[in-house]
Amino acid sequence: MSWLVVHSKPREEERAAQHLANQGFEVFLPRLQQRKRRAGGWQVVTGPLFPRYLFARVEVGEQDTSVIRSTQGVANLVRFGYRLAEMPGDVIDYLRAQQDPMLQARAEDDWPHKPGDRVSILEGPFAGLTGVYQMPRDEQRVLLLVELLGRQNQVLVERDAVA
Repeated sequence: MSWLVVHSKPREEERAAQHLANQGFEVFLPRLQQRKRRAGGWQVVTGPLFPRYLFARVEVGEQDTSVIRSTQGVANLVRFGYRLAEMPGDVIDYLRAQQDPMLQARAEDDWPHKPGDRVSILEGPFAGLTGVYQMPRDEQRVLLLVELLGRQNQVLVERDAVA
């Protein structure tokens, strides 16, 4: 049995995975849960770890792979020349081990910024300034190092106001 790399249509990874599973293929779609800025605020979003790619387990030579290509949501199978791209089983096992069983996804760090990152302040009294991310202060605020009046000052800013 081999894990083949399936290239999906844009934003149709879930659909492709579901239709392949309905046809009896073992399918693996690694997911990642992360915070993204949407509509002026941060939201937790779960999406594919490799956008437009998923994996299907196939008995090459015994199972017909042409049905995969004609599955809803699938663009094609990844190939190198005439040879189908195969993903080693131990890589799939590793990726599966990284997934949180409850989320069916890998959780990214809660916050996209790390200490030392340069950030922009979008809202509030410090809007338009840039600063250096220091640390989260609580659920709603973060501590930044901002240059004001010729010296470095620590300021607290709402999490949603930082990009």
